[in-house]
Amino acid sequence: MCPYDLLRRTAMNRDLPTMCIVGPTAAGKSALALALAEQRGLAIVSADSRQIYREFDIGTAKPSEAELARVPHYGVSIIDPIERYSAHRWASDAAHWCDAALAAGTPPVIVGGTGLYVRALVEPFDAIPSLDPQRRLALAQWLETLDREELRRWCQRLDPARAHLGRTQLLRAIETALLSGQRLSAHFSDDAGSQSGVPATADAEPCSVRYLVVDPGPELADRIAARVHQMVAQGFFDEVASLRDQLPADAPAWNACGYRAMRDALEGTMSRAAAVERTIIESRQYAKRQRTWFRHQLPVDAVTHIDPRNPDALQRTLDWWDRAPANAQAVELHTGAATRAHEEQS
Repeated sequence: MCPYDLLRRTAMNRDLPTMCIVGPTAAGKSALALALAEQRGLAIVSADSRQIYREFDIGTAKPSEAELARVPHYGVSIIDPIERYSAHRWASDAAHWCDAALAAGTPPVIVGGTGLYVRALVEPFDAIPSLDPQRRLALAQWLETLDREELRRWCQRLDPARAHLGRTQLLRAIETALLSGQRLSAHFSDDAGSQSGVPATADAEPCSVRYLVVDPGPELADRIAARVHQMVAQGFFDEVASLRDQLPADAPAWNACGYRAMRDALEGTMSRAAAVERTIIESRQYAKRQRTWFRHQLPVDAVTHIDPRNPDALQRTLDWWDRAPANAQAVELHTGAATRAHEEQS
C-alpha cells in the first residue's frame, strides 16, 4: 500500500482532514504549531528533511528537549547522518506516524518546510510513471532554460489538462509526456482533485488536505539572520567540530544549510565570520525556493495564510484547526478532558 492510500484510509476512517502547517525556514511555523498542539491535544509530525538526522541539532533548529516533552513529535532524529532518506520513504513513515498518533488520541498536524515531503504524502507516487534518470537529467537541462509561459505552451500541447499548474508541476507533466509517452493527467481524477494536483484513485475520493502557510513577509530575511546568530551562540561551531570527527565528508546530513560552511571555517579555508555570512545567504536562498514552491504547488482553495507577527496569529491558527471538518468535535472532547483533569487536581 502506498503512503497516500494509507493516509487516505486513516483519514477517511476517522473522517478527519490532513492538516499541514508549512512555510519557509525561520518563519515561525514551529512556535505556532507547538502552541496549537498544546491547546488542542495534538501530535506534531515533522516534515523537515534536515531534522530527520540524529546529532545534527543546532543548525537544523530542532525542537528542544523541553518542547519534545510538551508535545508528542514524530519524524525528528530518526536516522543516522550517513543514511539517505527519500521523500517517498518519509511519506511512508509519516502515514504510519499519523495512524499511530490518532490511535494514541493525539490527532496529527504535519509541520515543516520540505514541500516534496508533503507532496509525497498527499500524492500517490506509485501511480506516476517511472522515468529514466539520465534521460530526465538531460531533458531537465533544456527545460530549465524555458520560462513559465514557454513551459505552459509545451504542456498545452503535451498534457493540456495540467497546463494551468505551477512551474514544478509543468516540468513534471512535460517530462512524463516526453519520456514515457503518457500524460500525467491520466493518473489524476477528472474532478476538482485534478485542479489541485492531488490524484484520486478509483475506489475512493482523495482525503481532504488543508494548509496553513506561515510567512512573516519582508521580515523573514532579518529573522533568518537572527536565527543563524542564535545558533552560533548556542554552539553551532562546537556541534560541527564534534560531527566532523565522527562522520565522512560526504554524509548526506552535511547538506543542511550552514554545516559545510561551518566545517570549512573549522578547517581554515574561510573565516568564522564568512561562514556565518554564507550560512545566512544559503538560508535566505533556501527560504526563497520554499516560498516559490508553496506559492505555486498548493491548491489555492485549501490554503490559509498567517503572518506570525500579528497579535491574533495564534487565535487564527486555532480557528484554522477548529474550522476543519470533524476537528470541532475533537476539540470539544479535548477541552472537556482538560477541564475535568484541572478540576480533579483542584
